[in-house]
Order: sequence, then C-alpha cells, then structure tokens
Amino acid sequence: MQGAISEVVNSMTGYSARDGADQGVPWSWEMRSVNARGLDLRLRLPDGLGALEAELRKRISARISRGAVTLSLKSAQKSDAQAASLDHEALTAALNALAEVELQAGAQGVHLAPSHATAILGLRGVFETGTGVSLPDPKTALADFEPLLEAFCTSRASEGAALLAILSSQLEQMTSVLAEAEVAVENRAQSHAQAFQANIARTLESSEIDPARLAQELAILAQKADVTEEIDRLKAHITAAKAHLAEDGPIGRKLDFLMQEFNREANTLCSKSGDQALTRAGLDLKLLIDQMREQVQNVE
Repeated sequence: MQGAISEVVNSMTGYSARDGADQGVPWSWEMRSVNARGLDLRLRLPDGLGALEAELRKRISARISRGAVTLSLKSAQKSDAQAASLDHEALTAALNALAEVELQAGAQGVHLAPSHATAILGLRGVFETGTGVSLPDPKTALADFEPLLEAFCTSRASEGAALLAILSSQLEQMTSVLAEAEVAVENRAQSHAQAFQANIARTLESSEIDPARLAQELAILAQKADVTEEIDRLKAHITAAKAHLAEDGPIGRKLDFLMQEFNREANTLCSKSGDQALTRAGLDLKLLIDQMREQVQNVE
C-alpha cells in the first residue's frame, strides 16, 4: 500500500516527544536514539519517580533491541515561595549540636568563630528550597509513556523504510556490476589466451623448454587468475543480504558481518584481476560496499 511504513527494517535513529498533564500537574517526555553496538538505555527521571525506571526499561527492551536510547521525563516547577520550607525539628537538632560543639571546644580552650544564621540555614535538612517539582502520578505517567514509545518506534520504522530502499538499490547496483565483471572475465580470457599463445611461440623458438612443464606452469597461472569463485561468493552474499532484508526482527549485526565478507571478496577480485575492465568493476564494487556499510551501521 502506498505510503505504508516497512515493518521489516528498523533504524537505530529515532525521536519522539510528548506533553501530558493530570490534575494540574504538567510534564513532558522526550525519547531519542542513535546507533550503538547493543542496547544502551539512559533514563533521566525526576527525584521521586525512580521506581518507574525498572518498568520503563522493561517496556523499552521489549520493543527495541539495539541503539543508544535516552529517555527523559521533566515535570513543572512550583514557585520558590511554595518550594522553600524550614524544618523546625532539624533546626532544633542543629542548634543543639552547635551548642554542644561550642561547649566542648571551650572546655578544651579552642576558640570558635561565631555561627551565622546563613551557615545554619545551609545545613542539610534545615532549610530546603529544592526544585519545587510537582510529580505526576506514577500510574498516569506510565500510561502516558505508551503513546510516546509507539511514536518512537514508528519514527525508527520510518527511518528503516528509507534504509531498506537505499540498501535494496545498492544490492541491485552490485548485481549489475557483477554482470559487467563476468563479461570482463570472458574478454580477459580471450585476450590472455592470445597473449599466452604468442609468448609460448616466442619462447619455444628461442629456447628448449619441455612443453609439458610449460603447460603445467600456464595452468597454475590460469588457476591463480581465476576469479570465478570470488564472483560466485559475491552473488551468494547478495542473495543472503536480500534474505536478511526480508526477515522480521533485528538484522543489523548480520548485515554488518556480510559487509566484511563482501569487502574480502572484492579485494581478492581486484588483486587477481590483471585486466583494466575487471579492475574497474572490482573498484566499483568496493565503492558500493563502502556506501552500503555506512547505511548498515544504522540498521537495528
């Protein structure tokens, strides 16, 4: 169906954001991801909602297999006047402790500087300004997270659909280049045979060489220059890559391994070429493989 998003290939790049509110308490979600070797989850939650982390990780892991994912939840702030508070019990305890310290210091002849109110207020727990964050109800926040996660997965699927189109096109281009390489191999065989025959004729005229030994050496040279196996393997890798692109689930690691195999065969093809047209085809293959590898790095 036109405009449908592919559910086969997912990108590791995605983004979604969502605002919510309940009983006068507003909040905002943001979720983003980039490529990574595995699944790296980084959650940033307000103090007081740390209990949500385990459930959020569970839900994300059920939908996503690879990528560096950052999830943040921010809630609204109250005014400073509402947020500031004086803990009278903590203040009493702090003053008693200071009195005890001054008493003990005086008994030992140690002179202490006078205590200031600002220093006492700065003691932990005595006067809390905090951030004044109004926290959403955890159950409500979790329910609001589901649409965010769905939009995030849709974003990665949309990116994946674009990757699928690019990778499929590159595989078709590789198939065309391999066809050119096969033609170059046939032409090379004819030109090499003519050159071999001319060299053999000159060699036999100028020196005494065992024809059987000469034929053996030529057979060895022909075997070393044979690229049939490399071309066959490249074709097999293209078939395997297309099969992976049709699979349901994470395929990034499989494609990454195939890229290594593609590159190995293309390098061998170029090193055994001995022909301008075949070398050009091999270099075209290497360029396509490098371009494809760049795209594969983003596939989940």
